[in-house]
Amino acid sequence: MQTEILYRPSFSLAVVKLDSNEMIRTEAGAMVSMSPDLVIETQARGGVLKSLARSVLGGESFFINTYTAPSGGGEITLAPTLPGDIITTNLSNAGLLVQSGSYLASSDGITVDTKWGGAKTFFGGEGLFMLRISGSGTLILSSYGAIHTMTLAQGQKYVVDTTHLVAFDEGIGYQVKAVGGLKSTLFSGEGLVVELTGPGTVALQTRSERAFLSWLIPKLPRPSSS
Repeated sequence: MQTEILYRPSFSLAVVKLDSNEMIRTEAGAMVSMSPDLVIETQARGGVLKSLARSVLGGESFFINTYTAPSGGGEITLAPTLPGDIITTNLSNAGLLVQSGSYLASSDGITVDTKWGGAKTFFGGEGLFMLRISGSGTLILSSYGAIHTMTLAQGQKYVVDTTHLVAFDEGIGYQVKAVGGLKSTLFSGEGLVVELTGPGTVALQTRSERAFLSWLIPKLPRPSSS
């Protein structure tokens, strides 16, 4: 599998070249275009109950699409719902914690898990839920806005607004908490934050869907009382 990212960082498009009989699994609705001879299979990934958990708790689609190339190979292009960036990472028996809405696609050999023990730490009033993604293969992630990556040194702490979090290495320590006291949380314009402790790499997104909606919704026209 070979992946090229075009039109970064605002309106990114992933162009994925598949080898003979190679497959890729994508979030429902991620496909923009594809070779006409790719075989598509739509299924409740991991069974109905696991897929329902991923949909309800993880913010992901109930169904996963699997595209398989014919003997001559093929191509598929992918894009997220919101305008933003796309990154690829190659996992080798490693794990990442990924914001549920940032999962776009993965190759065979990658496992997406919503039932890991730390999930309840993130699941809160903002609807934040982290997926544990592990295995070996190619993982394709998306963001709202551009993606900013940084590497934390051993013991280095860093605080991130949860709505700007895309992914971080599984080995990074984390603690979700409110900003300051109750008053700060309610009136500062901020919500929950996660304090990360290195070592490891973290990916952030430069825009927040929550912040955008908070700006947009009050400006929408309201139906007349009559």
